[in-house]
Amino acid sequence: MARVAAAAELEHHPDGTTIFSQGAEPVSHLRVVRSGAVELVLDGRTLDLLGVGELFGQTSMLSGLPTGFTARAHEDTTCLRVAADVARATLGRPEALRYLSRSLLDRGRLGPARDSVTDPADQPVEALVRRPLVVCPPDTTIREAAQRMSAAGATCVVVDGGGAGLGILTDRDLRTRVVADGMSAEDPVAAAMTTPAVTVPADRPGALALLDMLDRGIRHLPVVSATGRVLGVVEDADLAAAEARTPFHLRAAIARAPTVEALTQAMGELRPTIVALHRARADPLRIAAVHSVVVDALTRRLIDLAVAELGPLEVPFAWLALGSVARREATPGSDVESAVALQDDAPGEELIQHALAITRRVEDGLRACGLRPDERGTTAANPLLVRSLASWQRAARSWLEDPTLEQALILVSVVVDSRTVWGLHTGMSVAEAFRAARSHPALLRQLARFSLSYRPPTGFLRGLVVEHSGEHRGRLDLKLGGLVPIVDLARWAGMAAGVTSASTPERLRAAAAAGTLSGADAATLTDAFQLVMALRLEHQVAQLQAGKEPDDHLDPAALSPLTRTYLKEAFRAVASVQKRVAGELGVGAR
Repeated sequence: MARVAAAAELEHHPDGTTIFSQGAEPVSHLRVVRSGAVELVLDGRTLDLLGVGELFGQTSMLSGLPTGFTARAHEDTTCLRVAADVARATLGRPEALRYLSRSLLDRGRLGPARDSVTDPADQPVEALVRRPLVVCPPDTTIREAAQRMSAAGATCVVVDGGGAGLGILTDRDLRTRVVADGMSAEDPVAAAMTTPAVTVPADRPGALALLDMLDRGIRHLPVVSATGRVLGVVEDADLAAAEARTPFHLRAAIARAPTVEALTQAMGELRPTIVALHRARADPLRIAAVHSVVVDALTRRLIDLAVAELGPLEVPFAWLALGSVARREATPGSDVESAVALQDDAPGEELIQHALAITRRVEDGLRACGLRPDERGTTAANPLLVRSLASWQRAARSWLEDPTLEQALILVSVVVDSRTVWGLHTGMSVAEAFRAARSHPALLRQLARFSLSYRPPTGFLRGLVVEHSGEHRGRLDLKLGGLVPIVDLARWAGMAAGVTSASTPERLRAAAAAGTLSGADAATLTDAFQLVMALRLEHQVAQLQAGKEPDDHLDPAALSPLTRTYLKEAFRAVASVQKRVAGELGVGAR
């Protein structure tokens, strides 16, 4: 490290400066971003945005090949430049070669497993905490809190409010809320902190924690244990290696867009970004999560624009993502489902109509940006899905008590996936009402039967069942036949384990830990889910590259014989799990 530091040179690049161009001579230096950001551009399209601590140019330098992309300063940027002879000596060490291999080779799908012990993407965030934890009570003065932060070398302090929950005060808060606003250093820290602080469970993987930061637009996450004890704080810099190609730049462009037209232009980069991530062999589940986060950001901005134009509602409200976006499993062919919860026990007709005017404006904006609201009407533009939070919670309790009510199981399956993406984040969420499902065996029994409604497309002779007529004749529906059986089983098993809104893999992990599913069955469903998601994404990316609208109807003949075999075995394995669940619970398909 001392040798590299002694040889490193500082170089400054004003905003917009090209550091090197695509196809140029092999670079003679490795560069590390010291401040600012560097944009990587491939064929005129932004591929990546590198932040502080990230390397670039190493592939061309080590291979001696021309540069594969253009590197451009995204803002005023300072880089550390390390000469090739020094860099090669360092990168030639075994641990450095392992790092380079993980950064250049397949990051998932059917390739070799990654080193989960050292890859920050797979490590729990508890293992990624690097700085001392600083905690203080709400009545601590801002001066004393700042002194504690300085003494510990920390960039934030966690404020423990006891029963009132956690708050957080960061370096940025000190600049923007204390210094800029003229607050006194003797004021209590409670006057300047952010509350409630967004926290992250200690066992959440680093890559998903970074997505949480991207979703919320924050840079610090207090890490809490299962019992609620604060273990430390992770920062975006700690997690930067967890997901090198998360498109922060696209989210930032969406947040800055002043009009729907500007949003449409910004969203034109989403599909090329998904294609680029797929070409870079990023994990399909992470690509789906990134896609979902960008949809969240777009939805929030469309709501902001609609409220600014049509006027705010008289009461606060929450916009709920539903379905695959809520689970962060959306792909380019996914539709967008949504609902609204109003903080008014008895909203009048005028309030409902005002809310519907906003939701319809948002839905129009989604269409303009190339996204498809749910064609069955599971959107916030449907008056049935715009109601008070109390009404949603009463409905949830009624479904818990009597799952035989008309459409109760369908509505439970929709609402339990809900996640707030705009507005109210305090109080019990709609999905949280279903945490009590464990004490309602009648609902779980009915939900288990409902989860067996869709069977994987297996056959006794030919192995795969395809559609025999209509527009998609001869094709396999990856969503209804492949994903829905797994998603529905995971939802039931997760609810039986006390888990509400969560991704399908997270529900399966919780179900295995709680014994709702055996560890072997949960692993089978997880593997099958990952395979089908990878095929779905690959199919839709190929359609995008061919200039077609993405769908879920795959021609099995387009698959290699080996992949067809994997898919058949996955479908049969899922069907076997369904059969075991039906036998153990004494239920069959509804």
